[in-house]
Amino acid sequence: MADDQPARSATRSSARRDMDRRELLALPAVIDVPTAAKALGLSRTAAYDLIRDDAWPTPVFRLGRLIRIPTAPILALLGIEPVDGDRGRGEQERGGEQRRSAG
Repeated sequence: MADDQPARSATRSSARRDMDRRELLALPAVIDVPTAAKALGLSRTAAYDLIRDDAWPTPVFRLGRLIRIPTAPILALLGIEPVDGDRGRGEQERGGEQRRSAG
């Protein structure tokens, strides 16, 4: 029976893959708990447990039973800077267009 447990674990982990940088940068300003959990590579249950125990690593908005999490602190926790990255990409694209039209 021990031989089939790693197969189950592999199936679970492949079903819940982490988000890549592109997906993270495409997130709206505020996200739900399952999305925040996925961004951090956690299970939904672990995320709700951390929030319940006041151990979630970023700010949490509670509106009655509704729980939302701001995306910017999640990105900061992961070391992703959307403003600088997006600005640099836009400047590169504009610079490339200018060079093509000038040449």
